[in-house]
Amino acid sequence: MGILNFNNVTKTYGTQPVLKDISLDVAEGEFVVILGFSGTGKTTLINLMAGLEQPTSGSVTYKGKPITEPGRERGVIFQNYSLMPWLTVQGNVRLAVDTMFPDLSKLERAAKVDHYVNMVGLSHAATRRPAELSGGMRQRVNVARALAMDPEMLLLDEPLSALDALTRANLADEIEAIWDEDKKTCVLITNDVDEAIILADRIIALNPDGTLGEAFKVDIPRPRDRIAMNNDAAFKALRGQVTTYLMDIGIAAKVEETRMLPNVTPIHSVPAAVSKAQEGAIQEKFLNFSQLDKVYPTPKGPLTVVENFDLKINRGEFISLIGHSGCGKSTVLTMAAGLNPISKGAIRLDGWNVQGADPERAVVFQSPNLFPWLSAKENVAIGVDKVYPRASQAERQDVVEYYLERVGLADSMDKNAASLSNGMKQRVGIARAFALSPKLLLLDEPFGMLDSLTRWELQEVLMEVWSRTKVTAICVTHDVDEAILLADRVVMMTNGPQATIGKITDVNLPRPRTRKALLEHPDYYSYRQEVLDFLEEYEHGNAPKSPASGGTPKPKAIAAE
Repeated sequence: MGILNFNNVTKTYGTQPVLKDISLDVAEGEFVVILGFSGTGKTTLINLMAGLEQPTSGSVTYKGKPITEPGRERGVIFQNYSLMPWLTVQGNVRLAVDTMFPDLSKLERAAKVDHYVNMVGLSHAATRRPAELSGGMRQRVNVARALAMDPEMLLLDEPLSALDALTRANLADEIEAIWDEDKKTCVLITNDVDEAIILADRIIALNPDGTLGEAFKVDIPRPRDRIAMNNDAAFKALRGQVTTYLMDIGIAAKVEETRMLPNVTPIHSVPAAVSKAQEGAIQEKFLNFSQLDKVYPTPKGPLTVVENFDLKINRGEFISLIGHSGCGKSTVLTMAAGLNPISKGAIRLDGWNVQGADPERAVVFQSPNLFPWLSAKENVAIGVDKVYPRASQAERQDVVEYYLERVGLADSMDKNAASLSNGMKQRVGIARAFALSPKLLLLDEPFGMLDSLTRWELQEVLMEVWSRTKVTAICVTHDVDEAILLADRVVMMTNGPQATIGKITDVNLPRPRTRKALLEHPDYYSYRQEVLDFLEEYEHGNAPKSPASGGTPKPKAIAAE
């Protein structure tokens, strides 16, 4: 019998069951991670543990007593920070200490506040207010405040999901260290497999139908170093098992092709004779970034964000551009799109200098910027109508429907964009980009706002559609696995300012690629190690030990949080 128990719990909203027949025991001192897709009821599960909601049937008990309301013995950390904006870091933590320990002297309460602020590494920012803090620092305050209530159990509802990859990894390591010191019982809700393996004693999958799925015991010794684990056989095996299970229960089957793409020519294509004449000359340097700089004026003088970015990309090649936040990845992409003027150097595509935006260069952003009052079909048609002026209305409609079907929206083409989920909106954005039949596809962290598992699904969609078109593509990402999965070459950028290319890795893995197949490939983790090593060297502003191909790295400093 554990400290926290679910006995045949079902939770229904109206007539819709969100959780079904959940039976779960959490042992005292155990770190349990609940892993699942968006919409599987993960937050409802944590709300039942916190006493914020009651089960429709069954029982939830803590130390044998029914949970009927929130209690100080169960501290909750949510995804949103909910800090008092007018209070300092100390002030926000003091709120919890004053509430829970009214009998202590003022001096003793101040010592407690300092203890928890120091525990999450914010002593240097103790007098700052939330508006002066980064997202990662605000979440640290949230963690400190929950710990200051001295709960017996910590409930964490996706506390790291709004953070960038580096901050997320650092804070996950801190949570593990805090847990290891006090051995409090912890339940973490997440959608990140690596985060689950780093932190958990036991990982439990939540199935899309709201039932509990398979449980995975994590026997990897602590502390778990995420770089070292990349070479750990137990980590690789467990990562493969969990990933395969989640993909099998959650990734939709490929859509069968029922439509044919019409034989129509986009307005930006070159005549066949010219294309044939250019083939030999352009093939090996179809896209050429030549000594590219981007400089912004500031009150303190010019700031060089990107410097001497020099890269040649072949026709049909897929490039992943990766680096820490602020390294200029998106700046390079927006210059290639013609949305950001070039300060120095040039970008040439298919023999012509890039100047201004053009549908020959299609862009997919983090947020797809759809017209909410138009249907999915109408959003895609806007670009198609401009790009195929000589095609008939029926042919243009066929182009729109073909790509919407390819991204899995055959049954949702006529739904208004406002009624679509974030994942579905991004599918429309991908369909719209491919439907323009561009010479160059530019993807700026296209899945960055989505949960990990939806991201996997759309990566599969992107690869499947790309394999049919072989359009030259650049994808900006901060996700190491995504970079390797998609790319022919991974281009790694040094830290900004004056960011440049630090290293380029050729990814010689077979295509077509699937995540499951790559995890089993003998070379996959060595490619992953190369990228992880580079990112780790730059994590604290260090430079690689020797210049790498493709650029001249210089030591840079990351501004402290």
